[in-house]
Amino acid sequence: MVDLIMKDILGTPAILVGLFALIGLLVQKKNSGDVVSGTLKTVMGFVILGAGANVLVQSLGNFSSMFDEAFAVEGVIPNNEAIVALAQESFGTETAMIMLFGMVVNIILARLSPFKYIFLTGHHTMFMACLISVILTTGGFSGAGMIILGSVILGAIMVLFPAMLQPYTRKVTGSDDFAVGHFGSVGYLVAASIGKVVGKDSRSTEEIKVPKSLSFLRDTSVSVSLTMVILFFVVAGAAGPGFVESELSGGQNFLVFSFMQGLTFAAGVYIILAGVRMLLGEIVPAFKGIADKIVPNAKPALDCPAIFPFAGNAVIIGFLFSFAAGLISMLFLPLLGLKVIVPGLVPHFFTGAAAGVFGNATGGRKGAIFGSMANGVMISFLPALLLPVLGSLGFQGTTFGDGDFGVVGIVLGNLINLVESNVVVVGIILALLALPFALSIKKHGRDKQKDTSAA
Repeated sequence: MVDLIMKDILGTPAILVGLFALIGLLVQKKNSGDVVSGTLKTVMGFVILGAGANVLVQSLGNFSSMFDEAFAVEGVIPNNEAIVALAQESFGTETAMIMLFGMVVNIILARLSPFKYIFLTGHHTMFMACLISVILTTGGFSGAGMIILGSVILGAIMVLFPAMLQPYTRKVTGSDDFAVGHFGSVGYLVAASIGKVVGKDSRSTEEIKVPKSLSFLRDTSVSVSLTMVILFFVVAGAAGPGFVESELSGGQNFLVFSFMQGLTFAAGVYIILAGVRMLLGEIVPAFKGIADKIVPNAKPALDCPAIFPFAGNAVIIGFLFSFAAGLISMLFLPLLGLKVIVPGLVPHFFTGAAAGVFGNATGGRKGAIFGSMANGVMISFLPALLLPVLGSLGFQGTTFGDGDFGVVGIVLGNLINLVESNVVVVGIILALLALPFALSIKKHGRDKQKDTSAA
């Protein structure tokens, strides 16, 4: 029963999001038809989003294989799914317990604090729970104390990271309907901040003027297709027809295979955007029930593709420049005595694209370019710095890919290594987590007092 609830139900992101939609609709006392329809469409939207992601990952896997063959790169390839799969043998129970109670802490903190965010990206919740369990266990924590501490850390950052990004998320979406709940937040925050600095008078990526003869490029699907087909042709040519046809395409001509893989990538993006539209169309109204009854004024914190439809050009620009920065970073990592981090196409696509959207919101085209490049550098250096604190998992050829995993893991791991007493470590962690809540509550009280005085 525990496995059923924690791994099969709560560990399935689509079902987790659907449960929140179901609760919201029931609390609003919607009729049975609306409850069934809204719940199923929410789950379906997430399934469609996941299907698009799987199509993307498959296409990017082929691209990565060609790239590795072409340039003979050896190093650590960041992949969240891979590192979590490796960790589950030793840390599976701890991960599940921290994930479950971390979500409970998230709801409690959202109810009691001014940060009204419910983190709904279930797979990232599981990944972060896994990272925290690995770091705490490697650092000497165990038993119920470790579960409680890990749950508090997870629940707190599930509230704090969306809150940290929300001013920029509002700028992207033009509303306050939802937040971004994805553990690449540090990269997005840096991208938005850089956009503010470099992007004065820079026009939006969405205002790129295209000649009439090239007006078809305004269609996101077409522009993505052409971009990726060209990239696949270049890398396939560098890898060589023999490798592509013998190892990847099953004998199909390497140019035809590359052409179809570029279109497959574009199809994955199209599917993701369709899933996002369906998900947002159902989860935001359904969430009103939770906001009104359980956590007043709560906002759903959703996966990063939720912002992709707001700046389609920035998505592609962000991905390409984040990946380029990852390639450049490979040259500098060995000079600093760090492991070479081979750019992972999946983290660079999702976090690079989101960084491009945030950078564009604050600094137009320059913000999208330089913001996503900053993200690319971060997700190259942070995984390299994270490796030493992962214990035996740091020698498995993969690591966590997105920025927040690096920040949380490095801070937590080095704190445990530097401070001998676990009691002192717990005190420092709780103080660090409590500080932003205390400052926010104090500010909220001052604002309320001002409103009362003005009235």
